[in-house]
Amino acid sequence: MITLAIAEDHQALIDGMKLFFKDEADIMLVGESNDGEALIELVKNKRPSVVITDIRMPKCDGIMATRIIKSKYPETKVIAFSMFDQDEAIEQMKAAGASGYIMKNSSLQTVLDAIRTVARNETFFDDAITAKDSHTKEAIILSSREKEILRLVGEGKSSQEIADALNIGKSTVDTHRKNIIKKFNITGKNDFLRFAVERKYDF
Repeated sequence: MITLAIAEDHQALIDGMKLFFKDEADIMLVGESNDGEALIELVKNKRPSVVITDIRMPKCDGIMATRIIKSKYPETKVIAFSMFDQDEAIEQMKAAGASGYIMKNSSLQTVLDAIRTVARNETFFDDAITAKDSHTKEAIILSSREKEILRLVGEGKSSQEIADALNIGKSTVDTHRKNIIKKFNITGKNDFLRFAVERKYDF
């Protein structure tokens, strides 16, 4: 049984989802909230297996709520539910620990598919977001050396270890790293490491 909590500041959206889910034998709604603070308390008390949360909410937004939930209750899967498909919002929710991201104009069947997918410890991102991400990857071209270095960074190797493995200078590795960071407009060392881990086999 998938236990579900919904956080959304528009009650009509919650009510619509509740009606849709009530006939699904494998999903049980255990609570709802209209702000981020109430969501955190709800997760604390009910421990749902899946949470659907809006990003823009009063008191505590969905990004912060997700970060807190995942730090305290890592077994709970979080799906972002938003009107926004900006890269920044998507990346912030991923960084916070969300397993999925769906748009509010998606069908209720898509929402249902997302719930069941993340409950299986998989990720689910709206088709519009996936298409956008694919377009971005295709538009940015990495050299074969940059691809090698990105893969090795993703495997946890330092610049010196990469230099030794590829028989090149450490300064050359650092230059390639800077070029990759610039191409993808990545800010911060930790963001680059996370990007490398997630994308090391994409190119």
